Amino acid sequence: MLVIAHRGASVRRPEHTLAAYRLAVAEGADVIEPDVVATRDGALVVRHENEISGTTDVASRPEFASRRTTKAIEGRPVTGWFTEDLTLAEVKALRAVERLPGLRPESAAYDGQFEVPTLAEVVALAADLGAARGRPVGVYPETKHPSHFRRIGLPLEVPLVEALRQRGLTERDDPAWVQSFEVGSLELLRGLTRLRLVQLVAPDAGPADRPWLTPRSMTTAHGLATVATYADALGPAKRLVLDDGLAPTPLVADAHRAGLAVHVWTVRPENAFLPPALQSGDDRAAWGDVAAEVRALAAAGVDGLFTDAPAETVAALRSR
Repeated sequence: MLVIAHRGASVRRPEHTLAAYRLAVAEGADVIEPDVVATRDGALVVRHENEISGTTDVASRPEFASRRTTKAIEGRPVTGWFTEDLTLAEVKALRAVERLPGLRPESAAYDGQFEVPTLAEVVALAADLGAARGRPVGVYPETKHPSHFRRIGLPLEVPLVEALRQRGLTERDDPAWVQSFEVGSLELLRGLTRLRLVQLVAPDAGPADRPWLTPRSMTTAHGLATVATYADALGPAKRLVLDDGLAPTPLVADAHRAGLAVHVWTVRPENAFLPPALQSGDDRAAWGDVAAEVRALAAAGVDGLFTDAPAETVAALRSR
């Protein structure tokens, strides 16, 4: 089973930093996962969203005060600072901060210490970490808001594939996957690369570029067969894989019948993200029984787990 470090060891270091990725591999992750957005000059950088006030110190930097704006992203207004309005040099001048400081004070203690990496830097780090440990470290980039970036003349797909190609990642068996919530992005990628592609599925909304699709329609037998025409794996939210009592739904078996691997997201140890039965009390930041959730997902037959806590996920899998 793949242990996919979701933005790094995100419970212990600010997400999407080289420090978070290094720690994740040290904790036993097989794969590191960067979300990919573009700068004004077309560089691919790694952030949770293109709006970066929650993941960098941009809001406290007076030289960027005039860049604050409101945009429509996937049909809703978003106010803040956007990577597509900054050059790579300007993004590199910023420093990463913890996105959930109230839940993750250990990570927040590292605020201001790390810069924003480029996708090329993350892929290079994976290669170096793999060479050091004697087996590959995979990379698993996600195209974030690809329709938005295509619309403003900064498409993500071609430069993403090129960044992977420059590191020799081109074939289905290579340690790389590319994921997206948007169907159109994956269809474009299918024409650009033989790497494995992953259709993400949220629990409550369909793809931004195909609003008529719903999570329910995408996970029927017909929907999964359609996904299998352009993707190699399904990336469902864990609520689609386990019911409230931690019993498996039919989704994993149905996806396997369609020829799709299943990589489920996201394992997080805090009570705020665990089902009630696994929470340890009323404190949202306290850690609950995340090992039980990992074991339940493994028992459901998933092929990979996105996790913010690689050490705890690896330990839970070994305990089985």
